[in-house]
Order: sequence, then structure tokens, then C-alpha cells
Amino acid sequence: MKKLLVWLTALLAAVGLGILAPGPASAATSYCGLAWGSQDKTAPEMSSASVANVRTGQQSCFDRMVVDLSGPVKGYTVRYVPEIIQDGTGFRIPVYGKARLQVVVNAPSYDSHGNVTYNPAAKAELSNVAGYQTFRQVVYANSFEGSTSIGLGVRARLPFRVFTLDGPGSGSRLIVDVAHFW
Repeated sequence: MKKLLVWLTALLAAVGLGILAPGPASAATSYCGLAWGSQDKTAPEMSSASVANVRTGQQSCFDRMVVDLSGPVKGYTVRYVPEIIQDGTGFRIPVYGKARLQVVVNAPSYDSHGNVTYNPAAKAELSNVAGYQTFRQVVYANSFEGSTSIGLGVRARLPFRVFTLDGPGSGSRLIVDVAHFW
């Protein structure tokens, strides 16, 4: 019995000193078999394509926002910000949720002749995300100097991933997935 108490004391001391504690968490978390993180995702190039549409969907492990473009996606920046700011004016845009992702596509919402290619009827609600597990609101933050900005309100600062897909046709898509959990 005395040996058991000595071993138990040694084990508790080792845990208390961090000897047997798990290592530090990595920047990317594995969730649903995918690598997720909450750091900025960026590709710096400008695109000659223009934004055509913004839509959302729900998956079993994440909520998804898709930005459709008329040509190849060249650049973007997706990052958590304290608030969504309207490009060109500096006005703060209120967004539901406890965290905010600013999605900037390096492509305008107008073509090379200045014709509008994406002009949402409801700038404060690009897509109805009622009932989504992670998304709370999707807002249009403007198209200014060749870039289009979208605000994404989420329930918490959760891991996300960003990638692009070609098609349909000569178009492409910028995909932003936000995980349901850490």
C-alpha cells in the first residue's frame, strides 16, 4: 500500500511539473480529417476577373461561403478582425456573432468597363444563414480600388481554411470554410 502511495505521489508530481502533460497545441488543428487554423490566409496577386456572386452552405463539419468569380481567382486575404470596416468610407459595419472574418477578394465587383457584376439587393444579408451552426451573418463591405470585401460574422473565433477551385466554365471560386468546433 505504501508503494502505491509513493507511485501515486510521484505520478501527481510529474503531472504537476508538466513532465507528463501533453505538448503545446499546434497552430493547425486536425478536425474532420482536415488541417484547420485561425491565422490569416493570404495570396497577394490581383485578378482580372470580377466577383459574380456570394453564396453559403452547410456541411457536417463546417459552414461554407463561396465567392464566384468570372475568371481565375488570383488573390485574397481572409483574417479575423475586431470589426468589419467598409472599404473607401471607413464606416464600421455591425455584424452578428462573437467573431468577424474579413474576406477580401483581389477582384472588383465590376468589369473593365465599370459595369457592376455583383450588386446584392441586401448588403446586410448576402445569404440567409439562419440555422447555420457557425455562421451568423454575411455582409457586403464594398468593392473599392479593385478589391471586394465581405464580412462574415461567426459564433466564435473558430478555425478556418481557404482555397480556390476552377470552374464552372472559365470562372472560379474562392471557398472559405469555418469549422463548427476546435
